[in-house]
Amino acid sequence: MRFFLLLAIWCATLPSLAQDTITIKDLQHASHIFGMTFTPAELDSLHDDALDQLRDYQRNRELPLDNSVAPALHFNPHPQGFVVPTGPSALNLQQAPVKLPANMNDLAFYTVSELAHLIQTRQISSVRLTEFFLQRLRLHDPTLHCVITYTEERAMRHARQMDRELAEGKYRGFLHGIPYGIKDLFATEDYRTTWGAAPFKDQVIDMDATVVTRLEEAGAVLVAKLTLGALAWGDVWYGERTRNPWDPERGSSGSSAGSASAVAAGLVPFAIGTETLGSIVSPSTVCGTTGLRPTYGRVSRHGAMALSWSMDKIGPICRSAQDCAIVFDAIRGPDGKDLSVTDAPFNYSSRADLSGLRIGYVKSHFDRPYAFHDQDSAALEVMRSMGIDLIEVELPPYPDIRFLLSAEAAAAFDQLTRSNKDDLMVRQIRNAWPNVFRAARFIPAVEYIQANRLRTTLIEQMDDLFDDVDIIIHPSWRSSALSITNMTGHPAVVMPNGFREGRPTSITLMGRLYGEAEILRLAKAFQDVTNWDNSHPAGF
Repeated sequence: MRFFLLLAIWCATLPSLAQDTITIKDLQHASHIFGMTFTPAELDSLHDDALDQLRDYQRNRELPLDNSVAPALHFNPHPQGFVVPTGPSALNLQQAPVKLPANMNDLAFYTVSELAHLIQTRQISSVRLTEFFLQRLRLHDPTLHCVITYTEERAMRHARQMDRELAEGKYRGFLHGIPYGIKDLFATEDYRTTWGAAPFKDQVIDMDATVVTRLEEAGAVLVAKLTLGALAWGDVWYGERTRNPWDPERGSSGSSAGSASAVAAGLVPFAIGTETLGSIVSPSTVCGTTGLRPTYGRVSRHGAMALSWSMDKIGPICRSAQDCAIVFDAIRGPDGKDLSVTDAPFNYSSRADLSGLRIGYVKSHFDRPYAFHDQDSAALEVMRSMGIDLIEVELPPYPDIRFLLSAEAAAAFDQLTRSNKDDLMVRQIRNAWPNVFRAARFIPAVEYIQANRLRTTLIEQMDDLFDDVDIIIHPSWRSSALSITNMTGHPAVVMPNGFREGRPTSITLMGRLYGEAEILRLAKAFQDVTNWDNSHPAGF
């Protein structure tokens, strides 16, 4: 009997013993993964250290680490000698008076500034406007699959408060009483925050993200939490695939899939998205919206799902550049909770001319064949017709450092991988998070740090480039600029510039660090002389 008891105890220890055992052959094979060769003597010397490290990892895995816990190291996009701008901020807008349309459906595509005029002059109440957009969301979501959760009770409560305040003479500004939607990776009190992924579809983070709080303080009314590709990749979430209003047989791209789709279809006046490596630019491109990806560290990510602590950025998706300026002004700035946020002024004026701006373009990227070539070439000619002398520039070479995102994302969702709950994710192909998280385990820490050193070099090279220009125009896709700027933290605004095969195309303006006001000024000037931002999909 004692023998069987001892045998049972020994068998119970087998998994942990096997897990704690590393052979010389294991180390020899592992070294091939990161492209190095060690001699037998070297392998013998490092064997005990490797075993000690493995045991450290295992002990650390027993400690709780919520997705909201950031690393002790913070990414800094500032080149050497960079001085953060200082001084006051100002938002100076052109706001043409508008009338309430005879056909209420026309309200669906009014801009934020137009709706603000209707609210301020009491041509429409916030309650009525909120009901209008909630009805549109419910009507068209079965086609677009862009909503995860309606926040109707909260919305109506806040809309009534905004109407009371206005009646008492208190007006909070351009967003007073304006409905909006938010990507469902932001925490909201009393509502689920699903991150678009089946393992988290019942998750409740009972607090408001800083962005939600700031928009509410500005008077905006949250009507819905919108879809995102699961864990911020693509347009496939646990409920369906979010559709493109211009062609509902196609997806809306991602990961800010629902935000771009809902704005393009006139289901909300604006929405909040996030970008790590194209998640505002890409859905804005295919859906024909105007999106702003601010400088890294402009907007607090407190209460937002972390994917990459050194790359995640929050920005508005709107109908126009001026609307982006309004929303960005409401959400920017430090909150004392996200330590990456820098306090810098934002001085936007829609009346300012462009004469003082030096505007470059990446000629080599525009000259080669790609899908949007004709639309982009026409956009450059429009710029020249506006009196802009375009300066030819060349971007620095982009090092192979995209695996930085894979490593950080795998760390953010390490528990998901180790629990095997990643099997619940809808997409299980090679080019999807479950596989990427697993593969990231084979990225050596040394290579991660070396890649960040190359990133420092890239930041310095981009700083040199902006010695000669203030803004750089480049293709939204088929350009290294998208990857470069998401690594260096530079801001960009993407705006529609035409159609190809019945679907929107876009072009992108890149700015210097904290140069959001300048790129939005140029974007507005372009939209003033073109009509692409006023185009809307049929059937909505």
